[in-house]
Parts: sequence; C-alpha cells; structure tokens
Amino acid sequence: MAIQQQSIVDRSYKLLVLPGDGIGAEIMPHAIRVMNSAVGDSIGLNLEYADFGGCSIDNHGVPMTDETLALAQDSDAVLLGAVGGPKWDDLPVNRKPEKGLLGLRAGLDCFANLRPALTFGPLSQASTLKSELVSDLDILIVRELTGGVYFGEPRGIELRNNLRTGYNTFLYDESEIQRVSRVAFELARKRSCRLCSVDKANVLEVTQLWRDVICEVHADYKDVELNHLYVDNAAMQLVRQPKQFDVIVTGNMFGDILSDVAAMLTGSLGMLPSASLNASNRGLYEPVHGTAPDIAGQNVANPLAMILSIAMMFRYSLDAPQIADSIEKAVQSVLEQGFRTRDIMPIDSTDECELVGTDRMADEVVSQLKD
Repeated sequence: MAIQQQSIVDRSYKLLVLPGDGIGAEIMPHAIRVMNSAVGDSIGLNLEYADFGGCSIDNHGVPMTDETLALAQDSDAVLLGAVGGPKWDDLPVNRKPEKGLLGLRAGLDCFANLRPALTFGPLSQASTLKSELVSDLDILIVRELTGGVYFGEPRGIELRNNLRTGYNTFLYDESEIQRVSRVAFELARKRSCRLCSVDKANVLEVTQLWRDVICEVHADYKDVELNHLYVDNAAMQLVRQPKQFDVIVTGNMFGDILSDVAAMLTGSLGMLPSASLNASNRGLYEPVHGTAPDIAGQNVANPLAMILSIAMMFRYSLDAPQIADSIEKAVQSVLEQGFRTRDIMPIDSTDECELVGTDRMADEVVSQLKD
C-alpha cells in the first residue's frame, strides 16, 4: 500500500489521515490546511495517509487493510473524511465501506462517541425549527460505539419455515455500560452537571440493565443530576424543546438515530463534528455528514464539520485546547461575516450572506487564523 508521508515540524504527534470517499476526499485537504495554519510552529505533527472505505475496496479489495488498521493503532489520532456511496451499495454487507468503519472503531476500541449539536449564533435561522428553540443550542450526545445491536452475535439472514428471516442480537454487558457512562458523567460534570440517559427499559431487558448500571455509576457522581427517558420520548423532546438537554448518554443504535436528529436542529449536517475516544483518549475524528456523492467534486461541500472535528482532536486527544479554541473562533468569525456554503445559505433572510464554495470557505477560515 502506497502511503504518503508529510512532516510538518518535529515529530511530536502521529496522525493518520483517511480522506475516504465522495466529499470526504474533497474536504480533507482544506481541513489539513486549516490545521497547519492553526498549529504554526507550536506543535509537531507527522501525517500519514492511507486508503479507506470505497477507495480501499477499489484499490485493495477490502474496506480497510490490516496495514491501515496497524497505522491507526500506532497513531495518536485518526482523521476520517467519509466513506461509502452508491458505487458499492450492491456489495455483501461484510465487504461494504461501512464495514471498514465499524472495524476501525472496534480495532481502536473507540467506545465513546461524542457528538455535539451546537448552533452557531449566525445560523440560528438555518434550522427548520423556530430560531428561538435552537438559538444558543449546545447539546452533547455521548453514544456507546462498540457494542449493542450493531456488533451483537449471532446475526444473519436465513431460511426459517421457507421464509427469509433476518436477525440481530442486542447485547451489552455491564462493563461496556459502566465505561461509557463514566465518560458521560465526567463530561456532564465539566458542563452544567446534568445528564440524561436514554433507553427503552420498558420493553428491552438489555436496556433495563443499561438503566440499572447507569444508576449504580451515578453513586460516584452525586453532584450530577441524572434523569432517564425512553428513546421515543427523547426523540420527541429533542424536537419539542431541545434546550432542556445538556449531555445525553445512550447506546449505539439509539445514539446513531438521536445524534442525527440533534444534528438537524442546527440546520445542517455539514456543521457537525464528532469524536470517538478510547480509554486513553486516542480518537477517531470525523464529520457527521456522509459522502454526499451527488455533490462530490463540485466545490460546494461544507468543510466546516471536518474543520471542527480537527478542533475536537486538539481538545480531546492532543491536549491543546488553545488550538481548538482558535479554530472554533475562526469558524464563528467567518459565519458572522456572512460566508455560507449552499447547505447553510438561508432561503429567506434579511441577513446579507455570501454564497461560497468549499475552497473559499476554507480560505476564509485560514485567513481568520492568520489575522
């Protein structure tokens, strides 16, 4: 596998860059430009690049090679663009690009997925909800990432009584619940000391265990207010009154669904970053949006989610919150000046906004960092 290597300064941190497919490959170079501008000479970074997802299937026959996983495991953090697309939709499940993503998360033991739903002030009218419901919105969803129904065995499709039958296993043990709940309690303690745990304990035994273990761990975090919601009610409340939430913790499948609901409260998936962390705070950083093959290569994709994912990397894995702050402030400033990619351009607004492409949006962020 051919791997490109780039040394920025002295080797202090090793990063693996996986641009991936569609707009993932398009936005990644711009995010790296922003990162270089934010870092300057303050931190040494060593970047390595590898194929991942659909492009890895095309070039190597699998969505993630053993060599790529080894590089990821030897890195301080992994930056991922996006994977997948209609080109690979007809492949067997175990060979699809998304299978590489699940394997990467499991291989790094990134069990805690952090997905912020943050509304930047200038974008409060980009949401489909009334602006007063989402202005100053700041929710953090902590999703368990390596267990639950996505990984449970047995699973499959088989003939039963001459009928095709699909089945999956929804499985958690108490240690998996304990470790992600401690991450959520710690984060809640650093914010407003409020945590909402989401389950379906009224009908699913596995989530009754989830609730029981969350309550047991709560004994070590009495300063944090804990409440519980069933997942259907949580989804309704996110749309009805989103600012009632601060930190939400939930399992893999529920978190997958709720984090996308929360993301759309902010107006666009193109604005939402994410971090997936292991016990050592080494992480996988990626935007919430997908590969968007319908707009790939057209210079219209929003690079800000990837840029904000890099900010999260500096905050959580590289212990450089000042660099994270500088990137986030630069994004805020660019939005305040009215620059908008297509996904966040208001349809009806008195605000004076300028429609820009991927390149220009990144240029403006870099410009703010240099000022």
